[in-house]
Amino acid sequence: MRFETRAIHEGQEADATTGAVTVPVYQTSTYRQDAIGKPRGYEYSRTGNPTREALEQALASLEGATYGLAFASGVAATTAVLQLLRPGDHVLAGDDIYGGTYRLLEKVYRPWGLQVDYIDVTNPVAFEGALRTNTRLIWVETPTNPLLRIADIAALAGVARQAGALLVVDNTFASPWFQRPLELGADIVVHSTTKYLGGHSDVIGGAVVTSRKKEYGELKFYQNAAGAVPGPWDCWLVLRGLKTLAVRMREHDRNARHLAGVLEAHPGVEHVFYPGLLSHPQHDLAARQMTGFGGMISLELRGGLAAVELFVSRLKLFTLGESLGGVESLVCYPPRMTHASVPSEERHRRGIHDNLVRLSVGIENQADLQEDLEKALA
Repeated sequence: MRFETRAIHEGQEADATTGAVTVPVYQTSTYRQDAIGKPRGYEYSRTGNPTREALEQALASLEGATYGLAFASGVAATTAVLQLLRPGDHVLAGDDIYGGTYRLLEKVYRPWGLQVDYIDVTNPVAFEGALRTNTRLIWVETPTNPLLRIADIAALAGVARQAGALLVVDNTFASPWFQRPLELGADIVVHSTTKYLGGHSDVIGGAVVTSRKKEYGELKFYQNAAGAVPGPWDCWLVLRGLKTLAVRMREHDRNARHLAGVLEAHPGVEHVFYPGLLSHPQHDLAARQMTGFGGMISLELRGGLAAVELFVSRLKLFTLGESLGGVESLVCYPPRMTHASVPSEERHRRGIHDNLVRLSVGIENQADLQEDLEKALA
């Protein structure tokens, strides 16, 4: 089956009892057992739930993976992967990552004993040069948050193999519709299912997918032992989102490509970050490893913070808020929102300046979105 078909059918067969074509919400904490030691497949919903299992199968299928695991949030999924490591292990992380991932690495895992270095995510040679004998994991986002940089997944997979390390790719911005990192050599893929996979800004969730049996076993054990699992209703909402993922992503991409060109030509905009633009320094790489460029745009405004505040205040359709990937358009100010946990000096060093704005382009009418941006920039 092809992608769109698998998104609707994989793991989502009609209910055996009633024939319901939609996976039921199994809103139960426990299950009747026929005798001691003889459960009917499920024992306790922290360990396993039919609705969650359907979501996990669907997620694995869409990423081309053998195994999928659902978590209560994207950060919970990230935590599960980092629990594969031990104190004293070394991680190479891209220098442009979500502020919550940076906070987890710096405030939770570095005091715990993890060693972390941040490397230019666009430079595989720099990753190779930073390898140590105790390097166990390479962590990157691509496209990155918030500067939309592109990591060469295949090249980094080669670097990871050289070190005997795992390559983990956060695929949240691209979604499996536009990019499948496992096919390019990655070992593990992480998602915030809150974003494009859910797609309607009505659920918090995360996921980890892999085809590595050993790591899956460890991740599954951690999922059950730590218990950061989504409830069945949350799983059902993400399953519903997956059914329209391909349709939505095509429209996000179409709108963003157009608006990126409009913004790049506007005199009030200093710089636009969007891999679909020919001016993007890694446009060719993005075109090779992705089938589209997604719905995320970042831009720097002329006039600094004052211009940002005026711009945001005048927007009508782009709602000021955290998160991304919903059907509605959002505007975010990373220095005080998604990346507030990154110290100011470090933000500036990484290129996150005070005039940076991030747009999550929704699927509204393209002309309406353009008018909204142009009026706010006027």
